[in-house]
Order: sequence, then C-alpha cells, then structure tokens
Amino acid sequence: MNEQYLTVEQFNQLIQQWSGKTIKITKQELGDQDTIIMKLEDISYHKDTRRIDDYEPMHSIHLIGVGTTETDGQSGQPLPASSYEIPLEDSTRYRFEDIGFSLVNERGSYTIELYG
Repeated sequence: MNEQYLTVEQFNQLIQQWSGKTIKITKQELGDQDTIIMKLEDISYHKDTRRIDDYEPMHSIHLIGVGTTETDGQSGQPLPASSYEIPLEDSTRYRFEDIGFSLVNERGSYTIELYG
C-alpha cells in the first residue's frame, strides 16, 4: 500500500483533479456510517465565523455535484443538496493512498475514492 500524508494545500491540488469524475464518499461519524455516490462537479472551501455552537465547523470542504446517499443500510436516496460538506479542523489529517483520500479528525473519518 502506497500511503502519503498531505497538507490541506496538497489535498486540494489532488482532489481538484477528480472534478468531473464519479466518487464514493464513506463517512464514519458518531457511530454511524453513510455512503455517498456523487458525480463531482466542483470543490469549494468555506469558513463560517458565525457558528452557533462547536458542532458546526469553522472550516469545511464542499464537494459539489449530484448524487445519492445510503444511510445505515437503507437504499440510495437523492442528496438533499447539491453539495456534500466535510468539516475541517486544525487536527484533520489528510492522507492519500492507492485508491483515494482519507480525512480523519475528532468528529469522524471520511474516505473519498473514485467509483466505477
């Protein structure tokens, strides 16, 4: 297995190359697992300085596109919005492995890989 730790800037450069491709996002957070299949159209970053509480992230990445989500074994449902948000924290670790990316922070882990 070829594994490489990345800075957020390196992660951004690499994930931008996947724009236009179909990706699979697997989220494991707070004891549940969700799987999202998405045709990635764009990537954006957001900073929210008006947070209500600590659960809402100050920084996040938005993967923009059309897709479906499967939650805890339920069949695919359309994404409720045209983007999928991943919270970013100072402690987030970015890794690239042979098949995709992993982001791990105190809230959970997220893997992003090419699909199909």
